[in-house]
Amino acid sequence: MIQFINVTKTFPDGTSAVENLNLTIKEGEFFVLIGPSGCGKTTTLKMMNRLIDCTKGTITIGNKEITKYDVNELRWNIGYVLQQTGLFPHMTNGENIAIVPELKKWKKVKIQNRVNELLNMIGLDPKVYRNRKPKELSGGQQQRIGVARALAADPTIILMDEPFSALDPISREKLQDDMIDLQRKIKKTIVFVTHDMNEALKLGDRICVMKEGKAIQIGTPEELIKNPVNHFVKDFVGSQNDRTNDSFNLKNIIHQPSNGLFTNLEDAISVDHSLQDTLAYLTANEQLPVEEDGEIIGMINRQIIIEYLAGKLDERGRGNE
Repeated sequence: MIQFINVTKTFPDGTSAVENLNLTIKEGEFFVLIGPSGCGKTTTLKMMNRLIDCTKGTITIGNKEITKYDVNELRWNIGYVLQQTGLFPHMTNGENIAIVPELKKWKKVKIQNRVNELLNMIGLDPKVYRNRKPKELSGGQQQRIGVARALAADPTIILMDEPFSALDPISREKLQDDMIDLQRKIKKTIVFVTHDMNEALKLGDRICVMKEGKAIQIGTPEELIKNPVNHFVKDFVGSQNDRTNDSFNLKNIIHQPSNGLFTNLEDAISVDHSLQDTLAYLTANEQLPVEEDGEIIGMINRQIIIEYLAGKLDERGRGNE
């Protein structure tokens, strides 16, 4: 879907932001770029819609070089969500969402219907919020409008540059959960920049860890946790051993299934499995029943494990404060 082939970005002052970057982002995946400040993640994001042009190399979208697209058409077909929303304060929320459809000359009725559809999708009643101004909303609500605006013209790609970093922890966690649910429905290709490993582990299908303009490792959350390629990734993600040996108990994190959801003991894993073994089983299975003494006591899936690991990372971070 999106491919970087030997891409380098050097600014006029000689600063090298991205060096010989090679990566492929699959259609419909939630792909996260993460790394310390100045690692090149935002520059990488902005090169995808040509807010910044690369110095060397090739970037393709749908097997076509992005330089071959009309730049306005390219940007209209790529949704973009910023940290500070970028909403126009003099416009209503509905008018903000309608900007790109209007530029694409959609009919008014189609635009009105799309605005209402998106407001409902993000959990904001159109009758209440459509004609309000952004200043009348909370930070979390403004970000929801920003997401709706990015989705307005039904683009295949959404770029998100640290969209939740300015929010309070409760609003941030709620929007992360909502983003997971929304992606299940819309199945867009999402490229998400963050400096928060908890957020990356929770949201990403795959994560690209960057340092000094280079992709150090690309993999699923499980791959980064279990098999970091070097000490930088291990330290950035957090040592697996720190978490694996920290009183992991599968029984404490399983979800109770609906009656009759799981009945086949042959598919179940034991409640005594270690974190590492559980991760291994979930690599091949979306979710699994958990048994104790020959009875199904609950279920486990990838998202439950990732949320558990993210929580351990958060505890580890607070312990170092």
